Amino acid sequence: MNFIDELKWRGMLHDMMPGTDEQLQKEMTSAYIGFDPTADSLHVGSFAQIMLLKRFQLAGHRPIALIGGATGMIGDPSGKSQERNLLNEVALQKNLDGMKAQLEKFLDFNSGEPNAAVMVNNYDWMKDYTFLEFIRDIGKHLTVNYMMSKDSVKKRLSTESKVGMSFTEFTYQLVQGYDFLWLYDNMNCKLQMGGSDQWGNITTGTELIRRKSGGDAFALTIPLITKADGGKFGKTEHGNIWLDPEKTTPYAFYQFWLNTSDEDAEKYIKVFTLLNKDTIEKLISEHKDAPHLRILQKKLAEEITVMVHSQSDYEMAAEASQILFGSGTAEQLKKLDEKTFLAVFDGVPVFSVAKSELDSGINVVDFLTEKAEVFPSKGEIRRTIQGNGLSINKEKITDTELLISRDYLIGGNYILAQKGKKNYYLIKVE
Repeated sequence: MNFIDELKWRGMLHDMMPGTDEQLQKEMTSAYIGFDPTADSLHVGSFAQIMLLKRFQLAGHRPIALIGGATGMIGDPSGKSQERNLLNEVALQKNLDGMKAQLEKFLDFNSGEPNAAVMVNNYDWMKDYTFLEFIRDIGKHLTVNYMMSKDSVKKRLSTESKVGMSFTEFTYQLVQGYDFLWLYDNMNCKLQMGGSDQWGNITTGTELIRRKSGGDAFALTIPLITKADGGKFGKTEHGNIWLDPEKTTPYAFYQFWLNTSDEDAEKYIKVFTLLNKDTIEKLISEHKDAPHLRILQKKLAEEITVMVHSQSDYEMAAEASQILFGSGTAEQLKKLDEKTFLAVFDGVPVFSVAKSELDSGINVVDFLTEKAEVFPSKGEIRRTIQGNGLSINKEKITDTELLISRDYLIGGNYILAQKGKKNYYLIKVE
């Protein structure tokens, strides 16, 4: 496939230097994207960059994932209002290991093909470079005037910014520019890609290569991913949506994509999936004919959850959604692992009851009024049962004399009470 044409129809091309498309059509080309090692997992904010590298490899080119072990110790001023915390070497290494394991799920590092992906850490070539050597070899090639002309620098030095910019952050573009130069000289890397906020840093690299090596290097950026309502993409009230299942459960991950607006889903399915143009256009058309079925959101959530996690994680997340929002069964409820179960019912009222209370069984009316105050009175729970409005573990309760015992425990620790269609209560038994 033609890489640039692919980006254009997906709405993923923001800017590129003249000659970039010609370079890519001329020969297999190496390109890199830098990732900040600020955590031991990538999150969906990095996912567009990952997919960019994946598409680049599928087009027959060689992707290089650069982990910023050195630049992560400085902090990038682009789009930031303040400096980030600096990391020590131990924390950096932990983050690098976590990120590498995740990138290996998307990029082919081990095929032995000429375009097999490569991972590099800029700390490896920066750690022994002395300050005096760096300013002598690199600093003299770019003027302060050139560096201050960058939008990211001007914004931080403007009257709007009260914090200003340290010399450490000011040098960031020089260090990132040197990364490109090093990769150009040592790995024949001719293209750097990134988000549109990185244009200034990337072109510093192309300028450094031109002045120091006299060669041609190229730049390409994609739009920053936004939400239609103006909210920040990838952020929820619980924080970032991570790719690591320990930080964001597959269920919560699936729900994030399932809950996107129609407008966002139409954009995201092009950016974040590998579905082809015909398939996507058909899905968009079907969705517009019956938007209430949320065809786009369901396909988007399925494709990305399978890609990031697994088919079985997707199936469990889809079943869990049925339990909360559809016609889920007691059998489906009992199949959920504890993390998914707790993720599904995150935010519902929780009551704690001692396990000993269930040893000889306890009447359901007493249990849900005295031990767990789901109902304010015994009269109300009896009326609810008679009206067919109470379920325990997704099974209707019709008998006011029913005894609740340990047999009702889900995963040995939980009982789920449901009043009406939407009111859930979790009883933790320990």
